[in-house]
Amino acid sequence: MTYMVIRVRSDRGVTKKIRDTMAMLNLTRVNHAVLVPKTDSYDGMLQKVKDYVTWGEVDADTIGTLIKERGRMVGNHRVTDSLVKSASEHSTIKSLSKAIASGEATTKDVEGMKPVFRLHPPRGSKGWGGIKRAYSIGGALGFRGDGIGELAARMF
Repeated sequence: MTYMVIRVRSDRGVTKKIRDTMAMLNLTRVNHAVLVPKTDSYDGMLQKVKDYVTWGEVDADTIGTLIKERGRMVGNHRVTDSLVKSASEHSTIKSLSKAIASGEATTKDVEGMKPVFRLHPPRGSKGWGGIKRAYSIGGALGFRGDGIGELAARMF
C-alpha cells in the first residue's frame, strides 16, 4: 500500500523538527506531492507533520494519472512510456503505477525521475476547504483515506 502526501501549509513559524521532517519527505513547497510506502517510520513522520499536510491511500489509476500529468524527469521532461521502459525494469507507466500502488516499487526505481510532483491548487468552489482544520471536521489537514484521489483529481 502507498500513501500520497500533499503539502497544504507553509512552514512559516514552524519548529525545526517539523521543518526537517517535511524536508525528509521531500515536501519543500505548498501543493507538492510525494508517494511514500506505508511503513511504521513514514506513519510516524506523517503524524509529526499532520498539521501541515494531507495524505491518504492511493490507487494505481490515480498514480498513473499523476505520473502522466505531473511526473517530470531531470531536465523537466515529461515522463513517457518510452522513458519508463529505458530507465527502469517496468515497460509502461501503467505497470509502474501498479507496482508503486502495491508497494513493490517506488519513484526511485525510474532513474532520473523526480520524486516530487508539482500540483495546481485545488480547483472548484470548495478549494482546500480550510487549511487550519482537520479533514474529519471539514478542513484539509490530516488523513483522508480514499478521499485523496478526489483531491488529487482536482489538482492535476
